[in-house]
Amino acid sequence: LKGIQYVYSIYYNKLEFIRFDSNLGKYVGYTELGVKNAERLNNIPSQIAARRAQREAYCLNNIGND
Repeated sequence: LKGIQYVYSIYYNKLEFIRFDSNLGKYVGYTELGVKNAERLNNIPSQIAARRAQREAYCLNNIGND
């Protein structure tokens, strides 16, 4: 799984306001609301662990499809 990046983004009104990036291992906010939510989500260890696990669960099963 080296070199594979898992990205989970949330959009509202066609504007990305928060993203989880597996290379960073945390949420990043792109708007005022997104920054607040990123700070909140980054302080929940189970949320971060679940997103990190998604990289392996999703990418490992679909790596041969592309």
